[in-house]
Amino acid sequence: MKNRKRQPFQAMALVSIILSQLAGSILVGVFTGKWADQRFATEPLFLIIGLLLGLVAGIFAMLRTVHHFFSGD
Repeated sequence: MKNRKRQPFQAMALVSIILSQLAGSILVGVFTGKWADQRFATEPLFLIIGLLLGLVAGIFAMLRTVHHFFSGD
């Protein structure tokens, strides 16, 4: 009975973790790309690269979190 009450909270926690990982990694990539663009005067190049790398890192972290959540470790 206690396990059924905890499942909605576990689902909300998983969604919160996934959202923060995706948003955080994308933001880090964008701000790092903007900083590199300002430093090297290559306006949109590093911003796009940082955005894509942040997205890839966020997806990788999300997959790792979901795998860890469902494996029971």
